[in-house]
Amino acid sequence: MGIRTTCIGAYPKPDYINIADWSESASAAGENPEARGFTYVSGEPESVSDSLLDRATLEAVSDQVASGVDIPTDGEQRRENYIHYHCRHMTGIDFGLLTTKLHRNGAAIADLPTITGRIESTGAHFLDRDYRVAQSCTDKPVKITVPGPVTIIDTTANTFYENDRELAFDLAAALNVEIRALAAAGCRHIQVDEPLLVRNLDYALDFGVECLERCFDGVPADVQKIMHMCCGYPGHLDDHDYLKADPGIYSLLAKALDESCIDQVSIEDAHRHNDLELLERFPSSIIILGSVAIATSRVEPVEEIAERLSAALKHIDRDRLVAAPDCGLTMLDRDLAMQKLKNLCEAASSV
Repeated sequence: MGIRTTCIGAYPKPDYINIADWSESASAAGENPEARGFTYVSGEPESVSDSLLDRATLEAVSDQVASGVDIPTDGEQRRENYIHYHCRHMTGIDFGLLTTKLHRNGAAIADLPTITGRIESTGAHFLDRDYRVAQSCTDKPVKITVPGPVTIIDTTANTFYENDRELAFDLAAALNVEIRALAAAGCRHIQVDEPLLVRNLDYALDFGVECLERCFDGVPADVQKIMHMCCGYPGHLDDHDYLKADPGIYSLLAKALDESCIDQVSIEDAHRHNDLELLERFPSSIIILGSVAIATSRVEPVEEIAERLSAALKHIDRDRLVAAPDCGLTMLDRDLAMQKLKNLCEAASSV
């Protein structure tokens, strides 16, 4: 039996989808000239017809399935980015009022949507629709992703809440409304993306893991509750000097996550290898191990991926290991993404 495979979230968008994504800006943070600048969309993203969005979603799922992926995602084709798509379905966040903020521990500067009121779900469900479209073209279970509270806090500017802890729990409650609707629609693989837990250990241990559990409150036991924490995207493909988070934080978070309600923990390993003894710190959790890099044009050979997965099996049972890219594939083109996925799946099936 080979090792199961999945994707993390984003998949390259086709040319006919003109939804603006974040893009590298020429400006840099005054206090940190090394920081990348990102420009986020204000107002509503450019309108694209539902039929084109559905087509792009079906193509993204079909590409993953054709590559051999066991648990594909919807490819996040409807999203301008993995965070703000969800924020547009919450009250209290003003996309017309942008605030310049240095974030990602100084790795980026951006003009970000501003929190000006109490965060609540609008109740206008949207992820259940996204799931049904994606699931309609395959018998394989489709995974849907949701941004986590701490990551949303880092990618917005707060002018309303007195402290981030209170804000985080309101965000978790709003996300929980959508996650419950998604589970009710039949989705059995739901992932909360919380890369900012790796960049802010104090928040992670103070309320971040607790908020993760709040996101999944009331979700049926047969739903796989997944969390993802990579160490960050670079500014562009083959940018090797990006200020990524410290992967050593994984070890410091392992116990809290393993003892939580989370079933699967997704970590980055391809861009920078971990000491694989880290896997032994998760005696109960399924580990999704990043096994191909997502920000380099180099295609990892099958043998190289298989060797790393074999090494991982010395520290974790086969049924608790899943192979995946480090993060979403949005920085790659379709051909490069499929090359990497095919090699990943071939390696996983051979181990």
